[in-house]
Amino acid sequence: MPPGRYKGGDDNNEEEMTPMQEFNRTSSAVPHTLPPLSPTHPSSSPLFQQTSYGSQSTVTTSSSSSSDAADNKGLLSGGEEKKSSSSSDDERAEMGDHRRPIANGADSDSDDSSDGGNLKDDHGREVSPVAEVAAVVSNVDDPSLPCLTFRFWVMGLVSILSLSFVNQCLARVVCTDNCCFFRDAPLVVSGLVIQLLSYPIGKFMARALPTTEYSIFGRIITLNPGPFNVKEHVLITIMANCGAGTAYAVDIIVIQRVFYKQNFGFLANLLLILTTQLVGYGMAGILRRYLVYPAAMIWPSNLATVALFNTLHRREELAPGQWTRQKFFAACAIGSFLYYWIPAYIFPAITALSLLCYVQPSNVVLSQITGSQGLGIGVLSLDWNTITAFLGSPLITPWWAQVNIMLGFILIAWVMVPTAYYLDIWNAKKYPILTSKLFTTDGYYYDTLSILTPAKTLDEPMYNAYGPLRIATFFAISYGIGFAGLTAILTHTFLYHRKQIWAQWKEARGASQDIHYKMMQAYKEVPEWWYLTLFCITVILSIVTCEVWDYGLPWWCVLLAVGISALFSLPIGLIQAVTNQQPGLNILTEFIIGYILPGRPIANVTFKTYGYISMSHAMSFLGDLKLGQYMKIPPRTMFMAQLIGTFIAGFVNLLTANWLLATRPNICTPEGGHFTCLSANVFYSASVIWGVIAPERMFGSASIYHPLMYFFIAGLLIPIPFYLISKRYPGTVLDQIHIPVLLTSTGMMPPARPFQYANWLAVGFCFQYCVKRYYKDWYQRFNYVLSAALDSGVAVSALVIFFTLQIHEIDFPAWWGTNLNHCPLDRANFDGQLPSNKPEPATVPVS
Repeated sequence: MPPGRYKGGDDNNEEEMTPMQEFNRTSSAVPHTLPPLSPTHPSSSPLFQQTSYGSQSTVTTSSSSSSDAADNKGLLSGGEEKKSSSSSDDERAEMGDHRRPIANGADSDSDDSSDGGNLKDDHGREVSPVAEVAAVVSNVDDPSLPCLTFRFWVMGLVSILSLSFVNQCLARVVCTDNCCFFRDAPLVVSGLVIQLLSYPIGKFMARALPTTEYSIFGRIITLNPGPFNVKEHVLITIMANCGAGTAYAVDIIVIQRVFYKQNFGFLANLLLILTTQLVGYGMAGILRRYLVYPAAMIWPSNLATVALFNTLHRREELAPGQWTRQKFFAACAIGSFLYYWIPAYIFPAITALSLLCYVQPSNVVLSQITGSQGLGIGVLSLDWNTITAFLGSPLITPWWAQVNIMLGFILIAWVMVPTAYYLDIWNAKKYPILTSKLFTTDGYYYDTLSILTPAKTLDEPMYNAYGPLRIATFFAISYGIGFAGLTAILTHTFLYHRKQIWAQWKEARGASQDIHYKMMQAYKEVPEWWYLTLFCITVILSIVTCEVWDYGLPWWCVLLAVGISALFSLPIGLIQAVTNQQPGLNILTEFIIGYILPGRPIANVTFKTYGYISMSHAMSFLGDLKLGQYMKIPPRTMFMAQLIGTFIAGFVNLLTANWLLATRPNICTPEGGHFTCLSANVFYSASVIWGVIAPERMFGSASIYHPLMYFFIAGLLIPIPFYLISKRYPGTVLDQIHIPVLLTSTGMMPPARPFQYANWLAVGFCFQYCVKRYYKDWYQRFNYVLSAALDSGVAVSALVIFFTLQIHEIDFPAWWGTNLNHCPLDRANFDGQLPSNKPEPATVPVS
């Protein structure tokens, strides 16, 4: 057992460790290999002792009758359960404690030796071999709890409708290029808000709705089957999650209408949105055996969600004066709600305080290095939303993964980029150091419309006259690192995971070390042919959509895009399931189609959407499936909820986008007020680079950016020495370096800014190293609850601010704190000039 960790007894006996030693230790939990994981017995660990389910009895069953009851506990059905008269009975009903024997594929009375060394808790029940999972995920279940109740349908449908609309207005997704967000500050209302609001509403409905039972076609139904239980709550949240991010394909619609002046109509847009999302759903079902069933696939972001469900539904046994998780959550959420008014409305300057730049804002180099729009060294952010906008909560991502992100970020953003810029590689000093904007060779903004034909393809004579395209240094290096990251994923997966993948393929779904997977055998599984059928239907519809409307993408290109997505889904899933970080395929897909169909921007972004977002949605669906496994939601019920939620969310996203595009003047332009569409502009820039100009002109042998192509080879080779060293000298720090995470760490810049990464890492160090190391009890009780509370408070506050003030253009009175431009030269080139549009050639009047 590693020193200073997972020890019982006096904390004063623990051995001190440096952050790197802690990284070296904690990363051993998951970085390169699949299960088995930590051999530590849970009863000896404070991590397990803190999460006591002593008030609950062991519950689960694998009998077919229980399975049928779970799956058929359908619409409005209350089954045989009766409402309890006592609060303790209500609580047990909520959480599924009906005191039944556990049967993990064997008789509950079997000897411990038959468990094959499975870990046990203090009550003799099997627990997950992953400490963080065992600390928050219950190992009890009641398959008879109803899920598809009247309460679920009402709150689930209202949630998905409202969340899809609101997020398309606020529009933010935690991924570069990942959606068209219409605001200038990334913000999302996540499923956390629904998770919170649905709880008191569900409790109220459980008290207010009549309990009368009706017989319809021989089936007993009721509006109120009993206490509002955790499974209903989870299912409502999962359906709401389908609307937590806007459809990526909306970006195509936006740039078509705003930048390329095209509109294919409502039906074409709807089919594009639905097919790009549902292709990923089909792939997710096929990958369950690798990315959901195994214990090592923990999906860290789900742990915060599970912790919040525990907070809401489970009664705690407390020491005198100790706060409950509910009280702590309420206090932090209210504080977050009130505080967010300061950075969002009253004092926006604290979102990015360029403290070093304020010393001499007229110094160009100082501004570029220390400004918030530059490299962001020394920039302090006091806004939780700004810190978490692109990487998610630093209280969730494991410490070992954060160290890899930190190493990659420092190497790329603070070493490679300034070195290339100030050495004037690629004539870099003519342009700002960090921006997604496109430039001419003399430093003006690139007018892409001037080089397009009426059919929105490249006009080569006009292009030759206008000149080649140039990009900022950070943007260029980001592409190179992206090339390396993609090939590194393939090498890393082969070296570190090939044996486990093959073993899991042979075992299929028949065996898993995860207690939570074993408990799911009480329910009817969704057959793979359901997912395969959905996959085939959506692929066919995708081909029809691209052939009927002029997206410029032939049928075989659609198949190629889907094939790329399918190829990378497993290796990327292996990374996200343990690190909470998702490498993107946007660069690879843009690159491939740019060579195949040069000069076609709409075909390029359409191919990218099918090739990239299909994988991204597969990861989203897989994460929800893991949440369903943690919370013991019947798989067929999950299938239905996700499918319905996806259909509704796509439909509402499109209607909302059309409404905004029709009613907001100058939307997605600098004159658009709050609706400047930061991500849509990045998406548009990428369509020009890869679609209009095309990779051959941008990165071919005649281009100044051609050396970036060698990053493909570098990424393929870099993981090899680390793997060989780890095999030859196991247990060293190099053994814990995760090359794909390191190389893809800055994949969200731009539009993300370096100061957001730096502040994210600082917060992560405080909680995932310091607090977890020195205040273990507090960390185990409150860390995930705090993360959920901060997110929830910000989300609700943002809704209030947006719909009461910002949508009506009611701004706070101007003062120093509302001015975000105190370091103006961080956006300038090396000569201190801010980019501008190219002036029109002077005309000589005819005499």
